[in-house]
Amino acid sequence: MFHFLFSAASLGIGAASGLVGYWQARQFTTNKLRYVDAVHRGYVPIVAGAAALLVATPVVAILPLVGAGTAILFGGGVAMGVSAGAKDIRRRIGAG
Repeated sequence: MFHFLFSAASLGIGAASGLVGYWQARQFTTNKLRYVDAVHRGYVPIVAGAAALLVATPVVAILPLVGAGTAILFGGGVAMGVSAGAKDIRRRIGAG
């Protein structure tokens, strides 16, 4: 019974970290980086996601109930958020 509860909690924490990473990265990209041309390059979401993964790895190593999957979900969420934020900027200025 406890194994199920800990697994469900771990899954919820992982999903929440991915969603929060996506939302925060999209908001930051849309609001703060709207005048930065480099955010539209193809490798920027990958670099941002990898940086988020590297920052999250030591944090999840010391926390209970979370593991490497949480850090990977967080990095992926940040990468997708940066990509979506850059797309929002392009939509606003009418560049496609």
